Amino acid sequence: MLAVRELRAGYSRGDQVLKGLSLELGAGRTLAVMGRNGMGKTTLVRAIMGLVGASAGAIELGGRDITGWPTHRISRAGIGYVPQGREIFPGFSVEENVRLGSLAHGREEPDFERLYGYFPVLRERSRQRAETLSGGQQQMLAIARALAARPRLLLLDEPSEGIQPSIVHEIAGILLRINREERLTILLVEQNLDMVQALADEVLFVENGRDGERIAAAALRTDPAIFERNMGL
Repeated sequence: MLAVRELRAGYSRGDQVLKGLSLELGAGRTLAVMGRNGMGKTTLVRAIMGLVGASAGAIELGGRDITGWPTHRISRAGIGYVPQGREIFPGFSVEENVRLGSLAHGREEPDFERLYGYFPVLRERSRQRAETLSGGQQQMLAIARALAARPRLLLLDEPSEGIQPSIVHEIAGILLRINREERLTILLVEQNLDMVQALADEVLFVENGRDGERIAAAALRTDPAIFERNMGL
């Protein structure tokens, strides 16, 4: 599904955040990217979305090289993106936010029944302005908006940030259900160990802009030293 090959990328040619990072992610699988702050995790997902330019290497989706494509074309190729901080439209209603997620990717009216089936709280608040929702509800809205275009691959950047633990658990459960029912491939950048263990099949640790140790997520439970070693604890 997704292949990143020896990717070098950054915010200027003299400051490459990613320094030859590689990864592969099969269809229907979930990979969590972890690492200390400043290691290049967010730059990775932004580079996949075309928001950060690649100076070397390649990004492939379904065997097709998408390196250098503009963001709108990458989105229409089947990648959904939920950025850190959610970036919903606060003055628009829940329904309007979801509709914009579909229209922005060249699709017609979104399948509200499908989306509200996963996020029933959004159905209850469909006419409310997004700014009136709790942080957890806003994150659900951001995910629903990304799913409105029916992506094959969903990128999530720190989806647990600023959300209470019970809601983090709920969101992880919803994402796991979507992954299983729709065979959605998921790449998430996440520091919350509980969410990673609940959702991910595998974990890739990033160190200084390069791919490091890659393990089965279940190993984090059986060998806590793996997490401590890779996170510098």
